[in-house]
Amino acid sequence: MAAVVSRLTQDEVKQLQNLLGSRHFTLLYKGSIHGYNASVFHAKCDAQGPTLAVAYNGSGYIFGGFTSGVYINDEKAFLFRLKEKDGVLSPLKIPVKASTGGALQLLVQNTATAATSSNNTYTYNVADLHGNDVGLIECEVYRVEGKLMSKEKMYAEEIIVCSNGILSTSSRYKPYLNSVPQIRILVIGPIGAGKSSFFNSVNSVFRGYVTSQAIAGSDNTSVTTQYRTYPVKDGRDGKPLPIIFCDTMGIEEKSGTGLEIDEVSNIIKGHVPDRYQFNPAATLRPDSPGYIKNPSLKDQIHCVAFVIDGCKIEILPEKLEDKLKQLRRKVNQFGVPQLVLLTKVDEICPALEEDIQCVYKSKAVEKQMRITAEKLGIPLAQILPVKNYCSELDLSSEVDILILSAVRQLIRLAESYLDNFPFEKPKKEL
Repeated sequence: MAAVVSRLTQDEVKQLQNLLGSRHFTLLYKGSIHGYNASVFHAKCDAQGPTLAVAYNGSGYIFGGFTSGVYINDEKAFLFRLKEKDGVLSPLKIPVKASTGGALQLLVQNTATAATSSNNTYTYNVADLHGNDVGLIECEVYRVEGKLMSKEKMYAEEIIVCSNGILSTSSRYKPYLNSVPQIRILVIGPIGAGKSSFFNSVNSVFRGYVTSQAIAGSDNTSVTTQYRTYPVKDGRDGKPLPIIFCDTMGIEEKSGTGLEIDEVSNIIKGHVPDRYQFNPAATLRPDSPGYIKNPSLKDQIHCVAFVIDGCKIEILPEKLEDKLKQLRRKVNQFGVPQLVLLTKVDEICPALEEDIQCVYKSKAVEKQMRITAEKLGIPLAQILPVKNYCSELDLSSEVDILILSAVRQLIRLAESYLDNFPFEKPKKEL
């Protein structure tokens, strides 16, 4: 005999798992296979512990109920609607209010029919549950297995699913211009803000483990002294992804030290070669060794990420603030989109050291984001909080999703910049 197969799709199972906080369902009964008979129904489903009854009607509704197996005062019981008219996914959960009652009955008089009512146990609009269509085209009952997760655990599971989704999308990304096989993202910021650490963090997420390819650390002067271009590699096969991060010398307060504004112009236009040794006293010139005289669009910068230490934005020296504003104006002249990455957010708010996933609820972080927007003259929507991997030995899904969200936005901004250039039709093969 062929195995009894669930009618639920993967998306529908996921929605039910979110409603229940449970990992696994085992199909016990299927009306079209076992028959619409109450005695068979009870023989297969009674004394099974927590169970989930799922009904399907001809109007496209998927609805049902959950019981934890307690038949008197089951406080965990609830009714649900998964899909409404025409199969539109629209989850609705109706928790129990009082003592148990017959708010939902299936297989009425041994037929493929449901009976529902709004009573003291559940108060709801019956039509919302099934559209007043009580005729069933299928009925299934599942045993609910695995410990029911807490809200915190459920949220953590959702974070993992979300980060995996962004990771997968970013891995498959491909620039639409044939002449630009890889987008270039320039990362600039004050010394010690975490520029190199951000690339290392991005690379770690895609590799699947913590890495330290770019030299990172803290000092009175920039740890990075060369212009470096770092392609991001997919950890599954080591294949380079179509994203290159361009790391630079840190910005310093004093003139003649750190990254100079004229050097940024050379980088954006694509004149600076990989491993170019910065010299604050003398910027790269057309007659300098290694100078790229005729850079193409693929050699140029397509998006700029300003990396700012979220803990120090309020005490940013005036001269350093002016220098950052000048750099912003210079980048604007080239029409290159920009994003601010506010790093070290876990140090801004002590609570985030224990639970980084609450970063967007933190008033302290929101305050620093607003101060950053005012000081640099950049829209609040273009400021993203991130936490780099600095002392951790293992990856964390909560940290990953902040990093991946930043990467996703950088890609989107780079795409908007490339939209300014004519689309190239693919060359015909000879």
